[in-house]
Amino acid sequence: MNSSFKTLMIAAVAALMCPLAFAQEHTLPERKSPRPETTTGVPHIQIGVEIDAHLADLLLERVAQFPGVKLGPTRVSLPGAIGFQLDRDMALSQPGSVVGGFEFAHMHPDGSLHASLDPSLARKAIEAGWAVAHPWANQRPGWSGFVMIYTPTTSEELNVVINLVESSYTFITGNTLG
Repeated sequence: MNSSFKTLMIAAVAALMCPLAFAQEHTLPERKSPRPETTTGVPHIQIGVEIDAHLADLLLERVAQFPGVKLGPTRVSLPGAIGFQLDRDMALSQPGSVVGGFEFAHMHPDGSLHASLDPSLARKAIEAGWAVAHPWANQRPGWSGFVMIYTPTTSEELNVVINLVESSYTFITGNTLG
């Protein structure tokens, strides 16, 4: 095996393992705000939570900067939700975890989000109080990491939520940000 091919193979394996390694090493702080109540069926929404419009705008501004992502009306959620849609020509590392079309996540009118995370990171997010599993997460192939991420209520919470959405992008596309 020549050295160029060997280097290419090592780089390819590292690229494929990057999202998995990231999820395994990723730590989350405990969320200090109480967990909102959510419905147990579909539509899967929070109960009695108000959006902080400023924090929501900051989140959407950040997501709009992701390479190959366009914000627009959701293709899979409630009216008024904003879909985070990938370009159709983008290669996906986890196509079975995309909920609908090329929408890797969406934000509800109350500021909560549905996103597909690496299953180990989804478990960590749930344990740390940042998310709850979608009611269908264990009923559909590829959806074991599909969660609702609670509405951020402070700028500190927003930073963690942005980190989780970035992790969703990385999990689905195999591309790391920044």
